[in-house]
Amino acid sequence: MALRIETRGFDLVLRNARIVDGSNSPWYRGDVGVRDGSVVFVGTLPPDTETATEIDAAERVLAPGFIDMHTHNDFLLLKEPASVPKRKQGVTTVMVGQCGISAAPITPEKVALLESYTGFIMAGALPLWNWRSFGEYLDVLGGMELGVNVGSFVGHGTIRLNVLGFEDRTPSSGELAAMRGHARRAMEEGAFGMTSGLVYAPGVYSAPEEVREIAKGLVERRGLYLSHMRSESDDVVASVRETIAVAENLGIPGQVLHHKACGRRNRGRVRETMRLLEEARERGVDMTADQYPYAAGSTTLRSILPPWIHEGGVEKLIERLSGPALRERLKREIPEAEGWENMLRNSGGPEGVMMLYCPKTPDFEGKRLTEIGAMTGKDPLDAAFDIIIENRGSDTACFFQLAEEDVQFVMKHPLVMVASDSIPPAPGAKCHPRTNGTFPRVLGKYVREEKTLRLEEAVWKMSGFPAARLGLSKKGLIREGMDADLVLFDPETVVDGATFEDPFGEPKGISHVFVAGRLAVKNGEYTGAAAGKVLRKV
Repeated sequence: MALRIETRGFDLVLRNARIVDGSNSPWYRGDVGVRDGSVVFVGTLPPDTETATEIDAAERVLAPGFIDMHTHNDFLLLKEPASVPKRKQGVTTVMVGQCGISAAPITPEKVALLESYTGFIMAGALPLWNWRSFGEYLDVLGGMELGVNVGSFVGHGTIRLNVLGFEDRTPSSGELAAMRGHARRAMEEGAFGMTSGLVYAPGVYSAPEEVREIAKGLVERRGLYLSHMRSESDDVVASVRETIAVAENLGIPGQVLHHKACGRRNRGRVRETMRLLEEARERGVDMTADQYPYAAGSTTLRSILPPWIHEGGVEKLIERLSGPALRERLKREIPEAEGWENMLRNSGGPEGVMMLYCPKTPDFEGKRLTEIGAMTGKDPLDAAFDIIIENRGSDTACFFQLAEEDVQFVMKHPLVMVASDSIPPAPGAKCHPRTNGTFPRVLGKYVREEKTLRLEEAVWKMSGFPAARLGLSKKGLIREGMDADLVLFDPETVVDGATFEDPFGEPKGISHVFVAGRLAVKNGEYTGAAAGKVLRKV
């Protein structure tokens, strides 16, 4: 006797879809039924099925909603909880607290320091700082009308700032215990793990032993340790080994953030670093990586400066940069200096650095340092120092430092997932195109045009893979019982519209996006629906 399918009372039915289910399995044709925010049927539905809404997919691809594993939207969510640019890319879940930088925890006496530390990701937001603990920050987010689901990591840099400020010194045993306690409490309150940013002050002042001691706070709940490593250029191999060592010594999962090898002389070294990750897994170490699909990165302009000048925070840095003698010293040292992550040298000099966000000097946004030097009649480095001083911690730039061949090699590797590393723009400012184009770029350029990835493989790297990494048991797959976070797109037309010249160009070919079964994007336009939730690690 044939089983009877319960098909009554669907909220939504999607018919005639080419289902790419997020598992890396071959696509198949079928229908999907949704009820109460969950997928409750996958297969072939009778034509007379009762449903509130029916959409004919017409052979378009239906995939799980994309999970952006790496965003810096920590404060943007407070200002723009709808997250429209993410949704238009098919993203239904974002993770914040990246590169060692998180909005919490924060002690009252350190609020000003944290505000200056995080200024370049605030995007014009004016946080009330109406939280202190990590859990209270998540509660504040939970009170917003979120357009996407949000989970967070706790930042090692934020933890260190709470205990040591911007001091460049070895912590005492008591201070280590306090920092480890911050990590443990954040895990208890819902953090998915801890990130580090070992090229940024104050993380740059941390020895490997310190990071491992603090990461012990992740062990009980098997938190994920992710690292913006100490070097992504000359010492990239040693830095991958350092990241692996944290996971291996503590028995926790680890991940290399936005993996790459910067600078012309380091091209091809990603083959060695990916082999290290493979060998670690063969030893039983749970290592993975993520990547954005561009040959240029973005971070604060202050990353062109050596570590010692950052000690004491942004105000001390500005005070030092104001001295003519020190500026002359920096102009001699920066172009050739070794022993730290020299972003200017990795970008081939001032021509490889383009300003994106500098609100006090907006005429320079979208310009290279060489152009700004010509505009102002100054040495390009003097111009950069002036921008840093005038913008007082609110500055981002784009650094052109990668080889396309390396980008594609890393992308194809089975240990690598897709993530944007998006830094949100302030009103009127430019940003890296990855903020608005990462996910459709993979589907258009690297699946359809370059054939770097198969369609199923690309969708898995944007859904099932990150969901499994985060332990999100209800997300990342189109299966009965899973959350109805879904994206419908045309594989023949999907493409990113964002470029370095016009970073706000919108994607094409993504017609419908659903969050918890509610239509969030229809025919490429935001509907106003807000069904996102705060996610906590369990």
